[in-house]
Amino acid sequence: MTLAFDINCHFEDGTGCGFPGPTLYSFLFKPIFGDGDSNLYFNKTMLLALLGSLVIVAFFWAAFRKPKVVPGKLQMVAEAGYDFVRRGIVYETLGKKEGEKYVPFMVATFFFVWIMNLWSIVPLAQFPVTAVIAYPAGLAIVIYVMWMSVTFKRHGFVGGFKNITGYDKSLGGILPMVMVIEFFSNVIVRPFTHAVRLFANMFAGHTLLLLFTIASWYLLNGIGIAYAGVSFVMVIVMTAFELFIQAVQAYVFVLLACSFLQGAIAEHH
Repeated sequence: MTLAFDINCHFEDGTGCGFPGPTLYSFLFKPIFGDGDSNLYFNKTMLLALLGSLVIVAFFWAAFRKPKVVPGKLQMVAEAGYDFVRRGIVYETLGKKEGEKYVPFMVATFFFVWIMNLWSIVPLAQFPVTAVIAYPAGLAIVIYVMWMSVTFKRHGFVGGFKNITGYDKSLGGILPMVMVIEFFSNVIVRPFTHAVRLFANMFAGHTLLLLFTIASWYLLNGIGIAYAGVSFVMVIVMTAFELFIQAVQAYVFVLLACSFLQGAIAEHH
């Protein structure tokens, strides 16, 4: 299938076809080349991820290859985006002294997630890469490894263990239970929810867009035309809403990454 629905299926068209709602197959794509049985496999989501990465690199390279004291329009936009992540997320969470070394990584992560989300509303692409769990999970794993590395590097093995288990001797008899809960929450639940939060929002948003888009086409027949108009208005509304959610999810993903690091560098008492 090249589309998520049958374009010949309409409401009350005499064919008896039902509403072809979005399914799991709306998120699966045939390989552009290669196949699942070989080591070489490349599909639409991989292409969009690659193109998105190239767009980000090209944008910042073009903006900063010849920086000026009085910035042009492109440099001004790039500086505004960079400064938003640096001051609005990293500095606010980690502070300037501790956070400066993490700024490049967080800026890259923010724009990567944002662009991957934005593909959802780009004509021809029309699919958020982060609606495939592998991409949010991959990013979450990278941040998880960074968080663990910083924790044990800063505090040593014993101090790091106390950090991730919430060790506090003033808790008395309930300390063992608290340590088990904190360990499970930080080591297992935290990276899982970090990935799933982004994935679930993009998956749900894309499903809703598909639902109203398919409904607009399906109802475009006979008496259903009036309902098709309402459904199409919802497509526009949901697209505008998705634009907001896409930026918010990129912000939240990076904000959580910074909060993890903030906990890693905090002194244990």
